[in-house]
Order: sequence, then structure tokens, then C-alpha cells
Amino acid sequence: MFHKKGNIFHGGSQDLVSAVEYREAVRSALTYELGGAGRAAKATIKWTGVSQRTAKNWIAGSYGPSGEHLIGLMKHSDSVMGVVLELAGRHETLAIQRVEIVRRELREVLKVLDAICAADDASSET
Repeated sequence: MFHKKGNIFHGGSQDLVSAVEYREAVRSALTYELGGAGRAAKATIKWTGVSQRTAKNWIAGSYGPSGEHLIGLMKHSDSVMGVVLELAGRHETLAIQRVEIVRRELREVLKVLDAICAADDASSET
């Protein structure tokens, strides 16, 4: 039970992201990473299990994904993960994520270079 004085509940927070901003951020992340609406819709359906209409609504920015679907998108899409972190004001987390992506890509490049060097060494020995 609350006392009649001294309890003020604020209706909202200045830090909240608008629904339009959220929908637009998800839309741009999906189209950036997946390309055109058809390809993006197919990948979105595969990742989340939603209907084609729902996927197209997200890609058009008419609606945004709910929590469980957003998590599904974030599991598969670095772009969606990035915009969610950006909207949440978690710039340091975003920077750490980008460093990890670069490290992963560098490891792959080094593997390819090692394979090329090994092939060159083998051919020069014969």
C-alpha cells in the first residue's frame, strides 16, 4: 500500500526510443545486411519463423519485431545487433563487438594466407 504523499510515478523516460525510430533502425539494418526485400524477407523468415507478411512489414518499416523475434534477428544479424546496441546507448559494447568481428575476419584471412604460403613452399620444393 502506498502513502498518499511523496510517491510520484513518472509516465516515461527521456531515454526511450520512439517506435518510428526503432522500426526504421531495424528496417535499415535488415536491408543493409540482406539486400532487397525478397532476399531479406526469406532470411528473416528463416531466422525467426514469422510469416512472409510479417517479415515484409519489418523490412518496410511498418512494424518492428517483438522481443523474442528481435533476439532471433540479433542472433543471426550483426547489423541488427549493432543498431539495437546503438539505440540502447551501449556504444562501448558496440565497439567491442566490432573489434571481435574484425579479429574473426583477420583470423580467416591469416588461415588463407597460411594455406597459400604452404602451397608455395610445397611447389618450390619440387
